[in-house]
Amino acid sequence: MHGRTLLHRTSRHFDQVIAAGLELPDVEAATKYDGTPVLRLHGCFLAGVATHPSAEPDTLVVRYEPEERAWLLEDAADTYYTTDYYRKFPVVLARLQRLDRDALRDLLTVSWRLAANKTRVRGAPLKGPGAGVPTRGRSGPAVS
Repeated sequence: MHGRTLLHRTSRHFDQVIAAGLELPDVEAATKYDGTPVLRLHGCFLAGVATHPSAEPDTLVVRYEPEERAWLLEDAADTYYTTDYYRKFPVVLARLQRLDRDALRDLLTVSWRLAANKTRVRGAPLKGPGAGVPTRGRSGPAVS
């Protein structure tokens, strides 16, 4: 029940996420088993609505390297965060109302590259930004 309530409260914000995500090559909008929206690359998770009760409303969960996530949390704690539940996964949580279009696009591009790298291991063909080469260093998404 919580997932449905959260989906309803984030759907207008998540429309912007879907639009930005579909600009990336081979990204598809789908739904999880509980009906919440996600973005996937060749079936690999890219981003979605954070549905765990530990997440704040209107939160995006995005694939992200844990080492680089630490930099985001330090540099922009008002936009990016994590919880005990999500900390064990290679993701970062982002408050949707704090992300402008450029920051969202940057965040999804980093996630796309990580997912592309994972799908390359599984043998899926790649095209697009970086052709599956993850970014390194402190070149994370800009924040507003």
